[in-house]
Amino acid sequence: MDTTSPASASAPSPAPLETPRAPAPARRRPSRPRAPRLRRTLPAPRLRRILPATCTAVLAYATLLLYGVSATDLTLFTAYLILGLTLPGTLIIRATYPGERTLTEEIALGTALGYALEIFTYIPARATGLPLLVLTWPIATYTLFLTVPRLRKHWNSRPHTPTPTWWSWTLALTCAYLILLSIARFFRGHTLTWPTLATASVDMPFHLALIGELKHHLPPTVPMVDGEPLLYHWFVYTHYAAASWITGIEPLVLLFRLSMLPMMAALTILLAMIAHRLTRSRPAALLAIAGTVFMTAPNLYLGVNIGMFTWRGFQSWTGPTQTFGALLFAPVVLLLVDLLEGHRRRWRRDAGRWLLLGVFVVAVMGAKATHLPPLAAGLAAVVGVEVIRRRRVPRPALAALGMTAACSLFAQVVLFGGARQGMMVDPLSLLRRAWGELTGHAGAVEPPPLSVLGVTVLYALCLAVTWCGILGLLCRPRLLLRPAVVLLLGMGAACVGAVLLLGHPHLGQLYFFGAGYPYLMIVAAYGLSVIVRRARMPLRTIAYAVGAGVMTAYLIRMLCDVRTPLAPGRPDTVLYLPYAALLAVVVLVAAALVTTGRGSLRAWAFVVVVFAAVGPPAAWFTRVLPGAESVPAARTFGEVPPVAVQAVPQGALEAGRWLRAHSDPGDLVATDAHCRWGYEDPCDSRQFWVAALSERRVLVEGWTYTAANMSHWRPGFPPEYLPFWDGERLALNDAAFRTPSEATIGRLRERYGVRWLFADERRTGRTSRIGDFAELRFRSGDCAVYRIPDGSA
Repeated sequence: MDTTSPASASAPSPAPLETPRAPAPARRRPSRPRAPRLRRTLPAPRLRRILPATCTAVLAYATLLLYGVSATDLTLFTAYLILGLTLPGTLIIRATYPGERTLTEEIALGTALGYALEIFTYIPARATGLPLLVLTWPIATYTLFLTVPRLRKHWNSRPHTPTPTWWSWTLALTCAYLILLSIARFFRGHTLTWPTLATASVDMPFHLALIGELKHHLPPTVPMVDGEPLLYHWFVYTHYAAASWITGIEPLVLLFRLSMLPMMAALTILLAMIAHRLTRSRPAALLAIAGTVFMTAPNLYLGVNIGMFTWRGFQSWTGPTQTFGALLFAPVVLLLVDLLEGHRRRWRRDAGRWLLLGVFVVAVMGAKATHLPPLAAGLAAVVGVEVIRRRRVPRPALAALGMTAACSLFAQVVLFGGARQGMMVDPLSLLRRAWGELTGHAGAVEPPPLSVLGVTVLYALCLAVTWCGILGLLCRPRLLLRPAVVLLLGMGAACVGAVLLLGHPHLGQLYFFGAGYPYLMIVAAYGLSVIVRRARMPLRTIAYAVGAGVMTAYLIRMLCDVRTPLAPGRPDTVLYLPYAALLAVVVLVAAALVTTGRGSLRAWAFVVVVFAAVGPPAAWFTRVLPGAESVPAARTFGEVPPVAVQAVPQGALEAGRWLRAHSDPGDLVATDAHCRWGYEDPCDSRQFWVAALSERRVLVEGWTYTAANMSHWRPGFPPEYLPFWDGERLALNDAAFRTPSEATIGRLRERYGVRWLFADERRTGRTSRIGDFAELRFRSGDCAVYRIPDGSA
């Protein structure tokens, strides 16, 4: 028996604790200076995110300051762009267009919407005689988004899709490239000072004159020929006019320096957004943007880059209607991709998207209606494919098709008055002209039918090389039936068809090409990414394929040694040699893959990448390889030679500015300048500087681009050399300068309402008797301004 007491049964008492020994002192090693932590030297995350855009903005600001823009104008324009366009447009985008996107994409969308809403506000404001009422739309937007509780939340930037740093830098570098390209191709040759200003591209004074017209009049007419209706894409000029009213900046500075850069940047970002939305891959989107911005046809000739190998780009300083129309058209494509492929089928939930689509389609209607027929063709293709595939009519595509058709019809009947502006059905006219450029017989010899057929085959081969990436979608045929892919392919096919079917004296059919090729490039990049991923091609193999394509193009160019334009006496059959060699290489490689049993998907992907690399990459890389360009570059296809500085009258800018400051916008001016300076015999009637500098309507100046003149044009004779159709008016106008008298000058006043005479005294002479019958008000250099007194009879 256990006899221990409960007390004795308790746990044994612990052993006494030992006093802990002090640890031995650690042997201290000599201290070394620590390397600074890298993370502490890097900028903060927010700074890293804005650094690409900041660098691009700094480059743009430095460029503009270097090329004549004052710091005051630059500050005013920046404030106008942010507060008058981008910020209110972005607020509306946030309220009406939910979805995943980056902050940069949202800003680009908001800027495009700002341009569109500015147009619709300025038109009634100018029509009522109060142009500054254009400010009501941003003010009203700010008021609504500050006072309405449901809208107030949109002031806070919602969580956006994170942007990879490399992607931000890619967009920034692309925009930087466009700035540098602007310097090389435009800024250096288009100054803001007289007389070198007069040597600008032939269309620049035309655009400047239309800005002055929209700044002071609505509805607009052709300011160079009084009374002629303006049947043209004139919405872009309302933007320039509104910007000039709001900021006080000269239209000349807006047109030649400021307004185009933000348009180009926003357009680039929107095209990248569409490419990413379609391909769901940023590398593929990068390929699409690179192909769009750097695209040039695979020119396998040595010598100058002419003929079919000079394609009109998606943006242009000398064609603001093209750039502006492309910018407003990009959101149309983006919205249609969402509406056609989105899983939402409730119209009420998509009301905001449909509202934005309507706004942008109407804006495109007057900005560049060239985009609407290809869009209708693409939507019709979507409807047809969906009806055949799913046995039902796709209501979104059908509704968008109806909207597009209605706007296209309105533009043709109302805005353009049914005028064809020189556009006519003339199949293969572009290729006949290309044959002349390539052979050195431009306009002198009619090409034989077989030669036209051969050049057509070459042109088709160039297009096939440029967009051969589309073949990559064949490895997953269902992707070809995606509504977005069908839309873009239908648009592109319609654009290429229009280029081949139509003719225009100034190559106006190429605007269809500019409207469609960015979207064909997106589909080509999509196809390349699909076949490369499906074949699991390593990056190293892709690099080998690209290098092989570039070297193939370079070697063919050098070995075939075909120089254009061809030397006299050389047959045009040599033009086919480089492309026949390229086609033979492709056929041999494909045959080798089939016969050796290596026709795997990876092998075919390698061939597609090689063939694609012959296009845009090869055309650019061969320019920097030795020997590729041994002949100086010539003028691009269809370019007009500039006016020589020696032919420009001194003082015209000062005289035009004085006339603008001392006359009313409704005053009518007569001038004796009808021909481009230095091109008077025969008379090139593309003369617009008096209307451009004075911002006043002119009785008769230059008449080339009027609908009446273009209606008289027939192939074989340039429209700029056609005589003025109203011989009596022109005779009365010129008589006031050549044989001035009370009667000749009085007829201008009584019959046409002319109040001012703008004389080039190199023609009239300083001893002219004009001053006996009209009051000399201003003289500068070779130019004099007279006012016809009210009592002339």
